[in-house]
Amino acid sequence: MKLSFHGAAQTVTGSCHLVETRGKRILIDCGLLQGSRETERENAEPFGFDPKGIDLVLLTHAHLDHCGRLPLLVKQGFRGKIIATAATRDLARIVMLDSANLQEEDARRRTRHARHDKHRPEDAPLYSVIDALDAMDCFDRGVTYGQPVTLGDGLRATFHDAGHILGSASVLLESTADGRRKTILFSGDIGGPGHALLNPPAPSQAADAVVMETTYGDRQHRSYADSVDEFHAAIQNTFARGGNVIVPTFALERAQEILYAIRTGIASGKIQKSVQVFLDSPMAISATEIFVRHPECFGPELAAIFQRGEDPFQVPGLHFVRDASESMTINKIVGGAIIIAGSGMCTGGRVRHHLRHNIWRNDASIVFVGFASAGTLGRRIIDGAKSVDLFGEEIPVRAHIHTINGFSAHADQPELLAWRRAVSGVRTTFLVHGEPAAMEKFATLLEGDHVEMPTLHQRYSL
Repeated sequence: MKLSFHGAAQTVTGSCHLVETRGKRILIDCGLLQGSRETERENAEPFGFDPKGIDLVLLTHAHLDHCGRLPLLVKQGFRGKIIATAATRDLARIVMLDSANLQEEDARRRTRHARHDKHRPEDAPLYSVIDALDAMDCFDRGVTYGQPVTLGDGLRATFHDAGHILGSASVLLESTADGRRKTILFSGDIGGPGHALLNPPAPSQAADAVVMETTYGDRQHRSYADSVDEFHAAIQNTFARGGNVIVPTFALERAQEILYAIRTGIASGKIQKSVQVFLDSPMAISATEIFVRHPECFGPELAAIFQRGEDPFQVPGLHFVRDASESMTINKIVGGAIIIAGSGMCTGGRVRHHLRHNIWRNDASIVFVGFASAGTLGRRIIDGAKSVDLFGEEIPVRAHIHTINGFSAHADQPELLAWRRAVSGVRTTFLVHGEPAAMEKFATLLEGDHVEMPTLHQRYSL
């Protein structure tokens, strides 16, 4: 059995791992690198393997940094099956189509800017909407948590609930030959316990090797309950000053969790019922609709609400904003609104327009509720930038900046360590999907383990 790493190697995005065993070449995830212009160029570089030679893709979940290069994989010749849970399949569709639209828009913009150079060829997108639809055609029927799926002779995979986002999974890959069994457990992204929407990660399995994420391998979150209280307080204080609350958010799970937190705030009287809430993200709106279709993924609290016939994401004064023209009118509101918009790292999307109209206001608040990679606009704001470039204009940062990491869909350091310690029989732990400092800190906690922190395209024999 051979294992190689073609993404998320000493970085937080672009998860992509290749297993070669029993005559099969199996890819676990195929995600986009996210962050700077440099990573955009890296997404166009060769995968490190021949897409035509890949037999199967096991997709852990539908975040862009795990599924975002699947259309490119198909564009370059992949014709195998993509295996995932039903919820992941549904969410991946909207994520990949949204990404393809952005790729096409960026290509058109680059072409317009280069028209003065008659010798420069027209810019092509990384992949198109057609490529994304072709990738959807590769998806097999949705798998069920805990039920093994046969991939070939002596080869099977079992998806276990990772508690990260709707449909997310850790994947146990088993290969048996001549009575000898080898197993690798791929964590995917691991969620933490105590969140309202989803179940906690399923109990871990025994495995010979573990490939695990370390996004927050160097820090501990505040509790979910304390984070909700902090979020409610940030809203109260901002409204008392007369400003707006801007929440840069990821469309999958985080947007739904924020809506639910607003709902509980209104129910408890901590947020006024007359509040105007704008979910300004077509993808988040679609994801919310998909959420409702997959009760098999709900945690007990959310399941109980649905059983009562209530919608946990519906709050008074909620506006779903799909059209760009409607999005622009929101910026006429100078106070008393909660504006939830993508992207969570502020690398694109409508949130940048809302930042442009609010980040210079002393009475406004920008509330970050998730991870922002190094090099992104979100990270610069979190790290205390005095001004930021938005649409070619340098704008001072005067708004109150809040970072509430207890909403994170990622497990923190103690939770990651508990997850890893629950896996028995491990000979090697491979740390991925983390910044180097976080991985190195986490590695020091794995006393007695053989730990590897692979570099890009590094190969191992197991």
